[in-house]
Amino acid sequence: MPPMIYLDYQATTPLAPEAREAMLRWLDGPGQGDGFANPSSTHKAGRAAAAAVEVARDQVAALLPKGGRLFFTSGATEALNWALLRGAEAMPGGVAGLSIEHAASLQCLERLNAAILPVDGAGLALAPDESLIPEGGIVATMLVNNEVGTIQPVADFAAAAHAKNSLLLCDAVQGYGRVAIPDGPDLIAISAHKIHGPKGIGALWVKDGVDLPPLMFGGAQEQGMRSGTVSPALCAGFGAAAALAAERADADAAHAERLWSIAREMLPEWTINGSVERRYHGNLNIRREGVNGLRLMSDARNVAFSLGSACGSGSGKVSHVLRAMGVSEADARASIRLGWGRYTSEAELRDGLNAIKQAARLQGVN
Repeated sequence: MPPMIYLDYQATTPLAPEAREAMLRWLDGPGQGDGFANPSSTHKAGRAAAAAVEVARDQVAALLPKGGRLFFTSGATEALNWALLRGAEAMPGGVAGLSIEHAASLQCLERLNAAILPVDGAGLALAPDESLIPEGGIVATMLVNNEVGTIQPVADFAAAAHAKNSLLLCDAVQGYGRVAIPDGPDLIAISAHKIHGPKGIGALWVKDGVDLPPLMFGGAQEQGMRSGTVSPALCAGFGAAAALAAERADADAAHAERLWSIAREMLPEWTINGSVERRYHGNLNIRREGVNGLRLMSDARNVAFSLGSACGSGSGKVSHVLRAMGVSEADARASIRLGWGRYTSEAELRDGLNAIKQAARLQGVN
């Protein structure tokens, strides 16, 4: 069986060797070192673990706006739930969010009876409607959409939110380390495993002066805001991945752009879902009349790609993002999402796209 060609970078990214190496010391057991120590302990080993956590915190925060505090979480889902559900307690004026938010935000928005803000056919948010922006509440606007890659006007919504004394929450998971985060957000959620870091860790950035209630109680870890023993290994991996993303920013962007050009050249008959210009070019969401996306995945089984968000891929439902954009159910089922990045070679991409084209031909689509 041929080796797998991985084209699903929006779902997760391969762990960077540098991140793995940074984690190893903090996974050592007895006889191998003292890296297993609890960072809340006051002995020498504990203090060393705590110092590693703080180094990682600085590395991750270096890619975020100045003037805020960073709290490590189990992932972006937790960060978004914390910001919205606990934030709504502190800011009771109401909640609003984009119709194309990730399920981690969207389900919270639904639970909070939020106003849902529309997008256009290109997958871009419409200009902020003052009547839908709450007074003294929270507005959720993602930076880069996880399904179609469109870059949202976060700064515009931050200004609209602040004009009504509301906070702006930005889900920056798909943009962090790749797309500049504009000034304006009061809360920012990010994830390590989307930038070649480990799974199981994310963070919530909270702007100075924002009064967000604690998430969990018990041991006062994470500056008294999120109790529970912090993993130095996961933090170190996240920090190393963030530092590498900063160091390689230009090279990674140029590589993604080159792969985007190759994909566009090889798939001229496919229709792009979402804006071509206001989009992160490591994401290509496309459709083709006559194609069944689910069958395409089965027939091109050595290529890892998706039909949309990995979180909803097993539900059998069509993408809520494509439907919010006005894409028909038939076209949504004919859509696939391709993603690439740092460790995708040009040869892999070409081989993967040829396999997908061959699978389409099996469906009678040339």
